[in-house]
Amino acid sequence: MSINRNMQRVVGGLKRTALSTALGVCFVGGAYAQSNTSGAISGRAAAGETVTITNPATGLTRSVTVGADGSYRFSALPTGQYTVTTGAGGSRNVSVNVGTASNADFTTSQGGATTLDSVTVVGSSAVNPIDVSSVESTTILTAEQIAKIPVGRDATSVALLAPGTVRGDAAFGNLASFGGSSVAENQYFVNGFNITNTFRGLNFTQVPFEAIAEQQVKTGGYGAEFGRSLGGVINQITKRGGNEFHAGANIFYEPESLREETLNTYYSNPLVPDTLGQIRQDNSKDKEWQATASVWASGALIKDRLFAYGLVQYRREESDTWNSVVNSTNTSAKADTPNWVVKLDWQLSDNHLLEFTGISDKQDTETDVYGNTLGRLDRTRFIGTNFQESGGDNYILKYTGYLTDNFTLSALGGIGKSSRSQHLRTAAGLDVRYNGDLNNPATGCPIIADIRPQYRRDLTSGGLPYVSTCNITGGAIQGFNNEDTRHQFRLDAEWQLADHRLQFGLDLDNFESIAGTSTEGGRVWRYATSNGDDTLPNTGDEYDLVREQIVNQGSSNEIKQRAFYIQDNWNVTDNFMAYLGLRWDTFDNRDGFGNSFVKVENQLGPRLGFSWDINGDSTFKLFGNAGRYALPLTADVATRGASASVFTRQNFRFTGVDPVSGAPLGLTPINNLTYINGEFGEPKNPQTIAAKDLDPMYQDEYILGFQAALSDHVNLGVRAIYRDLKAAIDDNCDYTAIMDSAGFTQLPNGAWRDQAGRFAELPGAGFPYCRIFNPGEDAVFMTDLYGDGNLTAVHVDGARLSPKAKRTYSAIELFMDGSWDNFFFQGSYTYGKSKGNTEGGVKSDIGQANTNTTQDFDYLELTENTYGYLPNDRRHSLKLFGNYEFSEEWSLGANLIVQSGRPLNCFGVYAPWPSQSGFHPYGSSFMRCGTTEAGQALGPDGEPTNNVQEFPRGTKGRLPWTRNLDLNLRYAPLWAKGLQFKVDVFNVFNEQKVTSVNETAEDVDTGIPLDTYMLPLSFQAPRSFRFMVQYDF
Repeated sequence: MSINRNMQRVVGGLKRTALSTALGVCFVGGAYAQSNTSGAISGRAAAGETVTITNPATGLTRSVTVGADGSYRFSALPTGQYTVTTGAGGSRNVSVNVGTASNADFTTSQGGATTLDSVTVVGSSAVNPIDVSSVESTTILTAEQIAKIPVGRDATSVALLAPGTVRGDAAFGNLASFGGSSVAENQYFVNGFNITNTFRGLNFTQVPFEAIAEQQVKTGGYGAEFGRSLGGVINQITKRGGNEFHAGANIFYEPESLREETLNTYYSNPLVPDTLGQIRQDNSKDKEWQATASVWASGALIKDRLFAYGLVQYRREESDTWNSVVNSTNTSAKADTPNWVVKLDWQLSDNHLLEFTGISDKQDTETDVYGNTLGRLDRTRFIGTNFQESGGDNYILKYTGYLTDNFTLSALGGIGKSSRSQHLRTAAGLDVRYNGDLNNPATGCPIIADIRPQYRRDLTSGGLPYVSTCNITGGAIQGFNNEDTRHQFRLDAEWQLADHRLQFGLDLDNFESIAGTSTEGGRVWRYATSNGDDTLPNTGDEYDLVREQIVNQGSSNEIKQRAFYIQDNWNVTDNFMAYLGLRWDTFDNRDGFGNSFVKVENQLGPRLGFSWDINGDSTFKLFGNAGRYALPLTADVATRGASASVFTRQNFRFTGVDPVSGAPLGLTPINNLTYINGEFGEPKNPQTIAAKDLDPMYQDEYILGFQAALSDHVNLGVRAIYRDLKAAIDDNCDYTAIMDSAGFTQLPNGAWRDQAGRFAELPGAGFPYCRIFNPGEDAVFMTDLYGDGNLTAVHVDGARLSPKAKRTYSAIELFMDGSWDNFFFQGSYTYGKSKGNTEGGVKSDIGQANTNTTQDFDYLELTENTYGYLPNDRRHSLKLFGNYEFSEEWSLGANLIVQSGRPLNCFGVYAPWPSQSGFHPYGSSFMRCGTTEAGQALGPDGEPTNNVQEFPRGTKGRLPWTRNLDLNLRYAPLWAKGLQFKVDVFNVFNEQKVTSVNETAEDVDTGIPLDTYMLPLSFQAPRSFRFMVQYDF
């Protein structure tokens, strides 16, 4: 901090809010949200006096008259440094941060003058000020602070510094989980514009990090202006220009030569002794490096009126990935990210501001695919290249008007586009793509799967499986025109009425997705043996067959969202503030033809809170809040569940196999073409997709805490949090529940007949097998039972479909922070429990990213033993970070995160399946192991116990604790002002603990144990170095 040491004795006796304002706000524990783009200045002065604020950087000047109660307030201020003066000559310099109100008092609440009139302090500090107007749980970090901490240069890495956040599963990009929620339940904003990709909720616009001025992380208790989130909110503010010209450039480089190798993986399932201890994945040849260069400039186009900030950033990443020793391919990838940011601020007058923001985060990735000799790592023939494009452009326009001393109005409009495009190019130069046409699958080489027993391979194909030598991805490819578009408009107002500060507004959000996927080569050929045994011919009548599977999806989906909100901060007394808020949401999900298939109206979200300044001097605060938060369906639900799609299967005999593509030759049909799940390529009836009167996914949250000043430099706080999921949305695919409830009986031949002797026609456009519902709740499904187009309302008891969705999160958070002249730190410890039968939007256990349509509630039997500790349950979490400046030139930063591991499961097959013989069609998706003799524990006699071992969720142990220490060293030579060098070392001790494993224990078709059970899927990132050179002028 830059306060004069001679003034410390005077400042030490001041009210803490005044000290906090003087120091500036960088980390805020529980700050009430003034706005999601701006801050405020408030305080006390003599009634009738004029208070004036000035931003020296931009010349912005505003004045208000102090009210009769001695209070004043400046709302909706751009972030930055301000000077506050009064007509009596008092002066304060304060720092305004996003979402907070900085305090500048010139009189006490009793009307007496303060003692700080002659003190002027400018600067910032990492101290966590006690803001007695706070009800939220919020952390704010400025660009200055982030630069001093060894942390990843992305929004998620910074968010993970906040209490109550944990890193989610690697399958979803290691996004942040807030308060036990899934990683698909967060919202992301920049300059007030929603940059969340609502297609699945699993990505967002990556603003070039050098352009970020502040990042606000809301972990709970946020106000009614925020919604559509059950997790947390990440709110970023970009840098802006001022009267002075500034420019600079930097480069960050992470070399491959100083990056440690990722650990190898080995088979470890003792039930499969043949492979026990053998290597599965050799990572010794993997390589990775990246470099990022940025250039920026800012200044005034018209002094005191028009300002500009611009940044251009280019990042190149390259990697070699060799995959497992049983994989037939390895890859070499490069990603180019040419990004830019433009920020314009036009002060039409001191009372009217206009802002424009433009952001581009496009990324082009090229992945070359090569052949690999099975059993060893080598790079043979070139197969082809996978081209992927992501990201896009965002344009935001905002107006702010200070219409009176007590009334402020802002309006924001914006459009954002983001690509999900993909196409391939074969080694011969042929282009492979899918255009979303259901009748024209993707071109290229098909996917080949060979599950024939080894003796059949010995007899027919030289002991080797049938393979494709030209397939590039081994899976589905995205449409080359896939794209997401958001149009958003919001209106926000603030009106100060005596002791009440009212805020109200309107939020309109339209999200459209062009979505399409198809299997590379248009189909999957799956070779099998009819009547075959796993080891030897049984009767000699076995033969090989091949199954053709085609899956195509293509649609244009839309979500229309509307919300109104109103909230009041009521100063009941000088020491007690009450917060009352209400949010009113409407969610409208539409299919590719513009028809609503889920529409939730009048979803009310009340928010209540209080803050009590117990001692009256801001040294001890008690606070609490309660609220209801709702989450809409994602756009991807409509892609297959509500729009036209194709899913077919047919079996054939064959006479030969193409040696290049692996496709069968000389086909003879064995059976007729079968459409699966009613996916005929025809539009589905929108009235049949979801249960009537569907509730949104929503949860209730309660927070109670206190914060106390231990000294002039250290604050301590404790917070208790409880979250309870009250309703979830998922899909159920057990069509027999519909038929049973409608009074039908299934005949031995599989047909369904009602009591009048009429037969059902299913599936069909009016009878989808999978439907959206609220798990555990009674449901009414509109259904075309007879294929005649007439819909019947079928009431299904909730217990016939699934148990009620449950997810609770309870935690105690301890947080502490401190600041001295050359040292700051912030730390937190969280003890938390996340328990239930659903993680939420996604399913980390198996890496399932189908948000809102996971397999959790597809069948009633899938819900057995599923209540327990959830994947984002990290019982203990310790975080500590800070920086020490041991001279004017040198500083040392540190960041330590220690967390306990997540719970583990054992997924096996469900056999015998009560509804029919054999295995359940969902294969190894159940909370049980030892279904077959090969997987059962042995008894005293050495024979299998014949007991299926059921393992409720989270009872197969836990992953190990992870400890991650990062350090950095910065050198800013006095002989070259503006020049600085920095090196960051991540994971200093190179601790590579396992962070996820394969939890599937049994083979999907046979139930025999898998040697890949508990095989590591991801580790802590190995030790690496990042070097920076920067010059500012």
